[in-house]
Amino acid sequence: MLEQIDLTKKMSKKEFKARMEQLEPELSRLQRTCREQKLPVIIVFEGFGAAGKGYQIGKLIHALDPRGFTVYSVGSETKEERMHPFLWRFWTKTPARGHIAIFDRSWYRKVLIDRFEKVTPDPGLSEAYKQINTFERQLTDDNTVIIKLFLCIDKKEQKKRFDKLLSSKSSAWRVSHGDLKRNEKFDEYKNMNDQMLEHTDTDYAPWTLIESMDREYATIKIYTAVISAIRRALAGHSETMPSAKTTQNRQTVSFQDNILRTSSLKKADLSLDISRDEYRKKLEHLQKKIAALHGEYYRRRIPVVIGFEGWDAGGKGGAIKRLTEKMDPRGYQVFPTASPNDIEKVHHYLWRFWEHLPKDGHIAIFDRTWYGRVMVERIEGFCTTAEWQRAYQEINDMEHQLYQHGALVLKFWMQIDKEEQERRFRERMDNPDKQWKITDEDWRNREKWDEYEKAVDEMLVRTSTTYAPWIIVEGNSKYYARIKVLQTVADAMENHLKKK
Repeated sequence: MLEQIDLTKKMSKKEFKARMEQLEPELSRLQRTCREQKLPVIIVFEGFGAAGKGYQIGKLIHALDPRGFTVYSVGSETKEERMHPFLWRFWTKTPARGHIAIFDRSWYRKVLIDRFEKVTPDPGLSEAYKQINTFERQLTDDNTVIIKLFLCIDKKEQKKRFDKLLSSKSSAWRVSHGDLKRNEKFDEYKNMNDQMLEHTDTDYAPWTLIESMDREYATIKIYTAVISAIRRALAGHSETMPSAKTTQNRQTVSFQDNILRTSSLKKADLSLDISRDEYRKKLEHLQKKIAALHGEYYRRRIPVVIGFEGWDAGGKGGAIKRLTEKMDPRGYQVFPTASPNDIEKVHHYLWRFWEHLPKDGHIAIFDRTWYGRVMVERIEGFCTTAEWQRAYQEINDMEHQLYQHGALVLKFWMQIDKEEQERRFRERMDNPDKQWKITDEDWRNREKWDEYEKAVDEMLVRTSTTYAPWIIVEGNSKYYARIKVLQTVADAMENHLKKK
């Protein structure tokens, strides 16, 4: 791609001024419209060193309301960031709906500078490109506008700009040893950039090449590219946005004949049980074992993600309590997932879970998870059909990224039958200390049992993978269910260590 651009393009200062008088107010207006229509925008600045990224970001934000954008300068990963999947630090910076995030370098560092410095080995490039494209696809599917700008200069011009910066103490710090090394091997690094552009130039997040030898020309092209992309996105956004009433009233479940439906839940033997004495004996043994394994995972810096889903009153809380009872509380955290709050609602639905992913050596336990997208949000009409249908792949992709990072990922479905649920509901209502656990919504959800069961069956089939399997826990017996959870966790942790 880079061989085809004309770096001789220039613009007179007179023409530049005339164009900017039109472009700046237009960009300002579009920012207000994005805020009104709650359209999030990401603008990525990549390119060769000294191509003017910082200067051009300064020119671009001159037209913007500073309350509506954030600029992120991306350098080498910090120690904290290295202890998460590489996209974690970018997921946590994705903008709220109606806001703009501007990145001075971005997630592309992993396949550019990090590759040049051999931090990212060539065998890992394919997976990195895949994760980047998946990340951008998930955001654009959720109506985020991604504008990617690649600023180009040639080797001679880059050296000239470096020399000018180095000639003054006040600016010499801006040129690193790595910058000079990449200038020496300009053609090699240029080839790496070319490969990156080829692998990540997509219809949903295309690259715009900016000829940056002449600053005025580059500024006008950047403004024009940003304005054009936002205009197109706003036109499509207003056409596809469903009204709240339409979303709420949409029929969200496809009803199949029972005989044609794949079912995992029907296979669960809910008669399984163990005695109280056997429960106590196994509980003590497994808790000690898990505590020891937890210490080894911390020492070897291996993260663990455990998700619990299941019917209301299915025993999630009891299992989590027994699982964590003997663990070092400094090394794990339990996240109870409720309905998204106002801040969470204006982000991609996976954003709040990326925020809580554990760093290496720690354990994150989710009491309800990202699977709410394909269950309660699907059944109750809190998202569109297209949104929950694509969520299966989005979730699989997220969990695969955790696995690629080295995490152990386990997911438990706590299965009880409808009669046992009713018994537990009534037990809670009769116990003053447990009445807080039961709500009118719990009773209402029972009326949709069959709909939820179909949604759960589809979820289990479509998202149980070799790297993040579902474990169905037969839960009519609380003792049996708790021991199965602990035994499964202990066995999985041991096996994962052996593979390491």
